[in-house]
Amino acid sequence: MLRHLALAACSALLVAAVASEPSRAPVLVELFTSEGCSSCPPADRLLQQLDSRSIVLSEHVDYWDHQGWKDRFSSHAFTSRQESYARLFNLDSSYTPEMVVDGAVEFNGSDSARAAQEIAKAARRPKAQVSLAHLPADGLRIEVDSAPASGDVMLALADPAAQSEVAAGENKGHNLTHVAVVRSLWKVGSVMRRKAFRSEITLPHETAAQRIVVFVQEDGQARVSGAAMLAPAAASYKPAP
Repeated sequence: MLRHLALAACSALLVAAVASEPSRAPVLVELFTSEGCSSCPPADRLLQQLDSRSIVLSEHVDYWDHQGWKDRFSSHAFTSRQESYARLFNLDSSYTPEMVVDGAVEFNGSDSARAAQEIAKAARRPKAQVSLAHLPADGLRIEVDSAPASGDVMLALADPAAQSEVAAGENKGHNLTHVAVVRSLWKVGSVMRRKAFRSEITLPHETAAQRIVVFVQEDGQARVSGAAMLAPAAASYKPAP
């Protein structure tokens, strides 16, 4: 009972802290997780709570795949990205679940109180204005205005939601749900400090049902200085002017 009360109190703190800043700049919340990790489902649920108020990405690592259950969403690319964060934050090793807010801080992905604190803090930092627009024929327009620092313009394609019936491993017998499951992540350009960036790209047609997340990350996979998200084009296509 005490544990449930503590979780409820943390959730209330999270909602209050984020809701108190209705005009905040977009904050990128990354969760490194795995369906093979028994500690990860609470973090997956927390990310779902954050989804309506932050730009979230669920990145499934592959180092749990030999523990009895192969996560169908896992990719070594996300393991490598997490390893880069481990070096940035001077960690001895990577772990799950790990949450990273705006590339600036990391903590246990199930810690809702810490998530509330760090999201509120990140929302107050100066950000680049990132604008996205669907174009005809699977096109995407990306615009970045006045980035605080030089960095990479990154694009992620993510399934809005996913579900798995886990048949083996630490989560055997559990029905797991996920949000914003990243299927691909790549660099689409670079932006210089206080300069603008503009690009029009064509996305694969099969990505029409996925979320598009674009963010600016300072050199060396450091702080995220701006982010934006578009809902799936198949559900919300509006031609850009």
